[in-house]
Amino acid sequence: MAPLSRPTSKRALRHLLLCIILPCLSQPLPAPSPSPTATPAPTQPLSPFNDRLEAAYVALQAWKHAIIEDPKNLTANWCGPFVCNYTGVFCTAAPDDPHILTVAGVDLNHGRIAGFLPDHLGLLADVTLLHLNSNRFHGTLPGSMQHMRLLYELDVSNNLLSGAFPLFLTSLPSLKYLDLRFNNFEGQLPDAVFGRQLSLDALFANNNRFNVTLSSRTLTNSTASVIVLANTELAGCLPPSIGDMADTLVELILLNTSISSCIPPEIGKLKKLKVLDLSHNELAGELPESIGDMESLEVLNVGYNQLSGEVPESICLLPKLKNLTVAGNYFCVEPVSCLHVPLRDDRMNCIPEWPHQRTHEECIAFEHRPPVHCGADGCILHHPL
Repeated sequence: MAPLSRPTSKRALRHLLLCIILPCLSQPLPAPSPSPTATPAPTQPLSPFNDRLEAAYVALQAWKHAIIEDPKNLTANWCGPFVCNYTGVFCTAAPDDPHILTVAGVDLNHGRIAGFLPDHLGLLADVTLLHLNSNRFHGTLPGSMQHMRLLYELDVSNNLLSGAFPLFLTSLPSLKYLDLRFNNFEGQLPDAVFGRQLSLDALFANNNRFNVTLSSRTLTNSTASVIVLANTELAGCLPPSIGDMADTLVELILLNTSISSCIPPEIGKLKKLKVLDLSHNELAGELPESIGDMESLEVLNVGYNQLSGEVPESICLLPKLKNLTVAGNYFCVEPVSCLHVPLRDDRMNCIPEWPHQRTHEECIAFEHRPPVHCGADGCILHHPL
């Protein structure tokens, strides 16, 4: 088949559609099915022929030609102009014209589809959700997706995508949910990802090769409720401005990010936070007493750092705390009240008479290290020996 290109006129495109549809069908044409989340159907059925669906047909056919393997045959019925009947394609009335049917979403999650995302994808201008996780798409996100001004949810996690962060994503006015995890993206994650102009509600960028610089202009400027940057290279320190996210932040996952920092006491302002995971880093100093003010906290994991001193009793008395991990540090005191936390891991510390602790020699060696001093910016102040 010749490469797809958009016809120069509506008449020419409809002629093309009629020529293509006949070989694809072995039975009478069904009526287009609405999206599961579609608005109530009008008295008169919406026509399956209009400029937007014609553009969607061009986009989806180009996409089908870019697929080299589809083990579950999800795109097997992507044939003919009635794109609303395609598997994984959902249609509804256009938001700006209730009399026009348009493609509102594409969901090919867990399809194990191999191929790439063609430039024609930008023709799906009314798409609000694009769910492509757990496939084998390679390459990068096409720049034409900048035309998806209504895109609200983008999930391309667990694919083979690569290259720099697609900057056009920061200009999509409706984008609230962005999931890029488990790909091969690399380079600097731009400050605009955390900016209030984009105003993401959920960001999943873990398990790529991104670099992130922590400052009051990046992470703590975000309005997101969920931020997951696990297994990402983070530079800088946890700034006191982390408390500025108190109105929105519910989950913060920064495990295995190589952060060398103190934990600022301002973190206690995050009273809506339910999950905090700072494990497997190079955090030092003491665990702030102010964490005991985080009344919504359910999971706290600060395991495998260089923290020391006492585990504040106020943390163990938090009313919703279900899971507490302080293992792999150098704490020397843990209140008895911590025994009442349903899931608790305090192994490999220096708590006297406690089971599964570090050796006496390890704890003595740690005690002879220079004391940790924390700067006003949250960074560790290194004094010469």
